[in-house]
Amino acid sequence: MILKVAEIFINVITPVFALVLIGYLAGPRLGLSARTLTRYAYFILIPCFIFNVISTAEVAAEVATQMVIYIFIVHVACALLGFGVAWFLRRPKQMVSAYVLIAVFGNVGNFGLPLIEFRLGEVARVPATIYFLVIVALAFIIGVMAANWNTGSSAKAVLEVFKTPALIAMVPAFFFNWGEIAPPLFLSRISGLLGAAMIPTMLVTLGIQLSDVHQIRITPDVVIASLIRLAGGPALAFGLVGLFGLSGLERGAGILQASMPTAILASIIALEYELIPDFVTTTVLFSTVLSLITLTTVLALV
Repeated sequence: MILKVAEIFINVITPVFALVLIGYLAGPRLGLSARTLTRYAYFILIPCFIFNVISTAEVAAEVATQMVIYIFIVHVACALLGFGVAWFLRRPKQMVSAYVLIAVFGNVGNFGLPLIEFRLGEVARVPATIYFLVIVALAFIIGVMAANWNTGSSAKAVLEVFKTPALIAMVPAFFFNWGEIAPPLFLSRISGLLGAAMIPTMLVTLGIQLSDVHQIRITPDVVIASLIRLAGGPALAFGLVGLFGLSGLERGAGILQASMPTAILASIIALEYELIPDFVTTTVLFSTVLSLITLTTVLALV
């Protein structure tokens, strides 16, 4: 068991964190802009990756439906867990909202996709991407609603979720997939080349974003909120997966996506809506470092 864990840490975890570390060290020294790289990935690389994967994916409709419902329930339960813990601890409203945001917004893109592919193989790319899309859409909706809890102005922002390039790219992807039409070769090659650049770009960008965190203050709330994401997520995923009859790649990819540390997008939302951004950003950094341990354990169990 020890050898298995060591092998997973070296061959699965280390390559992912190595790219984050490269971004963390090289970003400030080379003057790299996290915003430019983020927008490049957000508007170009991610849509191409999703189109390339979904347009040629072969997933039974029944299985895909089970996957969507499963991961939806797991992440709603994560949000409720974050709310419940913060409420039990009698935290103020803003802190309760921050707990919910942290609990629901896992880093399923930067971390989830490469870790799943390294651990389960390229064949797991399709279920991992389906989970990625559902989680991101749901996390944006719940996260923005939590951030706007006091203002009641979240409706318009939530609607903006459905205008994101990643979700828009699904329209032509499903057209080719459901119509059983092969995408034109030139289009497949363009989306394939750009899509292949998504994961390394996002990992390096994450490192650059984390290098911008200057004020680090580890409080009990940072630790508790991180554990809700890193321990509560996989616990709920393991506990609920049997109810949906998922097995193999669909089961493994779902559990792993539910186990990811908090995404840097959570801190962007917190900054945009003035939701204790220092606390959220510190939790993103702390949960990312702590996930070295928790993800290695979950990867071994999966």
